[in-house]
Amino acid sequence: MRICHIALQGCLRLANVSYGITADTGGHIKYLLELVRASAADLDVTHIDIVTRGFENDKLGEAYAPDAGEVSGKLRLIRLQDGEAAYLPKEQLWQQHQALCDAFLAFLASCGELPDLIHAHYADGGILARAAKERFGIPYIFTGHSLGAVKRQASQGVSDEEIERRIAIEERVLEAADAVIASSRDEAEAQYSHYDGIDSGRIRVIPPGCVLDRFEDATPSDTVRGELQRFLREPEKPILLAIARPVRKKNLMALLEAYAGNARLRKQANLVIVAGCRGLMGDLEQECREVVEELIAAIDRHDLYGSVAYPKSHAPSDIPAYYALARETGGVFVNPALNEPFGLTLLEAAAAGLPVVATDSGGPNDIIERCGNGLLVCPTDRAGIAAACLDILSDQDKWMRYAEAGSEAVREYDWQAHRAIYHRLIKEITLPEIAPSAHDRLLVCDIDNTLLGDRAALREFLSWQQDHRQNVVLGIATGRSFHSAQAILAAENVPTPDVIISSVGSCVHWYDRDMRRFVEDAAWSNSLLRNWDPDALANLAVALGLEPQGFLEQKPGKASFFVGTADVNTLAEDLRRNGFVGETVISHGRYVDLLARGSGKGAAVEYVAQILGLEPNQVVVAGDSGNDIAMLRACQHPIIVGNASDGIGDHPALAHAYIARATHAAGILEGVQHFRKAGLW
Repeated sequence: MRICHIALQGCLRLANVSYGITADTGGHIKYLLELVRASAADLDVTHIDIVTRGFENDKLGEAYAPDAGEVSGKLRLIRLQDGEAAYLPKEQLWQQHQALCDAFLAFLASCGELPDLIHAHYADGGILARAAKERFGIPYIFTGHSLGAVKRQASQGVSDEEIERRIAIEERVLEAADAVIASSRDEAEAQYSHYDGIDSGRIRVIPPGCVLDRFEDATPSDTVRGELQRFLREPEKPILLAIARPVRKKNLMALLEAYAGNARLRKQANLVIVAGCRGLMGDLEQECREVVEELIAAIDRHDLYGSVAYPKSHAPSDIPAYYALARETGGVFVNPALNEPFGLTLLEAAAAGLPVVATDSGGPNDIIERCGNGLLVCPTDRAGIAAACLDILSDQDKWMRYAEAGSEAVREYDWQAHRAIYHRLIKEITLPEIAPSAHDRLLVCDIDNTLLGDRAALREFLSWQQDHRQNVVLGIATGRSFHSAQAILAAENVPTPDVIISSVGSCVHWYDRDMRRFVEDAAWSNSLLRNWDPDALANLAVALGLEPQGFLEQKPGKASFFVGTADVNTLAEDLRRNGFVGETVISHGRYVDLLARGSGKGAAVEYVAQILGLEPNQVVVAGDSGNDIAMLRACQHPIIVGNASDGIGDHPALAHAYIARATHAAGILEGVQHFRKAGLW
């Protein structure tokens, strides 16, 4: 397998990268280099080219000239010459697109063997990848790293013309990309929703790997202890730790105000804010200076001296020590950012064995879901931030559970795990697959605690599925979103299913094996929206005591809530009495999904069976919880796995279900064998 990466921005080298030497020499280069090194370790990969832009600049050195290529094992760095000798920041690269395309196509034409796939980083690289696809037919993957539409929303000081030009370039790149890699559900489902050129089925959530060894082994240092003793009267108290740049989107003021506004929290813990390094205030960028000044003013206003620390500077080696000291004191790491695209600090804290409270916006959703190492909060709810911190600090069992879960589960975020999913995606795109031709049965499984939950049982199930894939369509029906479902299935190495029913039946995606991508069933989605009024429904739900779940959980035809103060026993009737005619799904005693009329997992499974031309007796479904009841009830051959919850085994409408003794995927197989032996499937 030959892979070619294109990354034109910044000062790229194979080793000894001078991060920060220019504004564009940052995280995307670190991501790229760690990815290619992990990728090169796979024996299936024979060669990796990294293509960047060459330039001449006395201050930056001679290492970046067009003829200064580098080779290291399987890796080769190619510097393109585009006729402009000077270093160019990313905002100016668009002027060189045509020249860079010409240089890249000439490079490919000179290669003895073309790459199997191109991976483009940022839209500038995507322009070259699209040109190569049009000329040579090479498929390409795109990673945006950051997006113009998000910057437009945030109004980060870039002119309208520059933003709109960037978005137009991104649209062109997305239009032809074979797949798009996103780091989180937020990026996949919220950020890319602003673009017309990409459909949901081509976006894959693959969290970046992280090198976290220095955090796992971290210990408090005398330097850090001494620094905090300058600020704190009782340094032995638990530490609420925040580490972030002093910019408004990091929302550090909300954390400070949350702490200041809760007397119990102030009595129980100290607050430590590590907000970068600074010399003189006047030397800081304007936004950073304003944020630091506001924080200091608030500390003064609330008279928090002796309980809040705000170190002026730190060495890179001090950061692991801060996490370790917070862990030693029984503290909590807090990330209150208005939006956190990924959330590396959460993984660092998790690796250090420190529970977290994090914003319910962006990557933290995925991290906490996978790691189970803390609580999510609304970043604008200061009382909620304080309450979540107290909840963990006041419950030693919960603190230990979150600490242990984080330090163990964070191992999933390594480059080997990323590489496995990444290379599987490449093979899906580049290697032809023969589609099964004789499907006469459909098996639909829930994910969490049904298909997944016991890896040994899962391996047995997947072996059975491989043996029967020629005639059994494998479907997934889950409360998760489509991208969340894809990500967790890929992480557990589950082969691509034929169909994914997601968001409790409000969305259906079919896998097109010829196109090698998922395609959303627009007919199904559109059918659910004829009488759907999400605003009116939200108002009704809140009036009944339900609390809205996060933005990412709200979908067309689906509104999701926490139970809150609502009466679970009468909720469905209360909704009907107030005019709601859709489906009410309650699961795990905590979650409430309100679905458009005619939707739900059961209706979606019936729809899928009809599209496949299958009769009801050719369908088997398997589930474990309340949000599976509609699916189990509607099917002639339902399986309830042995670890089921919500009392569904005693549900009066499920008397026809087979209740397995075995749990998780083993329970699915037990049920399948039961129906096959009985001649029913």
